[in-house]
Amino acid sequence: MVPFAEALRFWLKLGFISFGGPAGQIAIMHHELVERRRWISEKRFLHALNYCMLLPGPEATQLATYIGWMMHRTLGGLAAGGLFVLPSLFILIALSYIYMAHGSVPAIAGLLYGIKPAVVAVVLAAAWRIGSRALRHRALWAISVAAFAAIYFFDVPFPWIVLAAALVGAAGGRLMPHAFAVGGHAGSEKTYGPAIIDDHTPTPEHARYRTSKLLALIVVSLAIWAIAIVAVRGWDRTLGEMAGFFTNAALLTFGGAYAVLPYVYQAAVEQHHWLTGPQMIDGLALGETTPGPLIMVVAFVGFVGAWTQQVFGGDAAFIAGIAGASVATFFTFLPSFVFIFVGGPLVESTHGDLRFTAPLSGITAAVVGVIVSLAAFFARHVFFSGRIDWFAVVLAAAALVALVRLRIGLIPVIGVAGAVGMLFKLLS
Repeated sequence: MVPFAEALRFWLKLGFISFGGPAGQIAIMHHELVERRRWISEKRFLHALNYCMLLPGPEATQLATYIGWMMHRTLGGLAAGGLFVLPSLFILIALSYIYMAHGSVPAIAGLLYGIKPAVVAVVLAAAWRIGSRALRHRALWAISVAAFAAIYFFDVPFPWIVLAAALVGAAGGRLMPHAFAVGGHAGSEKTYGPAIIDDHTPTPEHARYRTSKLLALIVVSLAIWAIAIVAVRGWDRTLGEMAGFFTNAALLTFGGAYAVLPYVYQAAVEQHHWLTGPQMIDGLALGETTPGPLIMVVAFVGFVGAWTQQVFGGDAAFIAGIAGASVATFFTFLPSFVFIFVGGPLVESTHGDLRFTAPLSGITAAVVGVIVSLAAFFARHVFFSGRIDWFAVVLAAAALVALVRLRIGLIPVIGVAGAVGMLFKLLS
């Protein structure tokens, strides 16, 4: 078995190099853990991944937590998942402070001016990438279009869209099973030699399913959440609202961060007024440039919301921002750890090939429409400010071509767009 100290060093390294969104992060883990280090076999890796893809929440974080839990029990899972997130939290706190304290500096303003059109392109590219795989029947296209119209034109809350899509998917699975049948994420399996956790390695004792252990974990998890909620609400009303909201958001993140961001936008901008629409776009731009899961943009939302609401008074804005970012992060990721620790033993007891069900096929189709609506929300703010900003439109189009047609990496595209925007603003 891998020494815990060695695993700890790897999970810390992963937290700093996990760029590229969930696909890139999962590819990094596959290369390091399956191909290079041989800590886990291809089959067991894909088995864990299929389970994580069925869960709400950031699948790459959950996958790291699952593998860490398999190797070194609960402490290993906490270390793997925590170190996947913490570097991003610290970086975003620093960037959020610079943004709030010095965001009007011309160079920084120009950098964000260039990044924001690229973010619109990134969101559209995500919709294209998911849609090209998911929308393989007219019924799924209809769900996607309906989801877009519901959230963009009628402001239907995201949870209701998810529920409706799941119900339509369940009915469609019975009436048109060929349209709603979606396979798992396990592709062709390769052989890389013996692994520490191999195809036929017995399930570790701590990962075996026991009903009593399952119930105990559920009780402990609910107790931790309840105590944390009560403590935060007693601390400050705004932080308490954030704790409740980000718990709800964590349970609805089917389809990844892009799918839930419209829900975050609706609540944070339009309902609670923690930040403005342009600030939300800036936060996504910063989130795209940092390692870790994209849903870490919630740390920016929490930081800015606590800063602007002056939860600790006007003289402690930075401390308030840290508290807001920490609360948002804790309550967003707590359910992910619970899902792994509670559901992992059930998954390990089957070793079956988990597949998307028909309701999740409906949700995935709706997610495509929701992601397009997110791009439309952002495009409205980025491209139209009294008049059309043609420079931003051209920059977004160029970024989209680079991402989709030329398949250039996300970080180079955003970096070049930021540099072009800074140069344009400094020279104009």
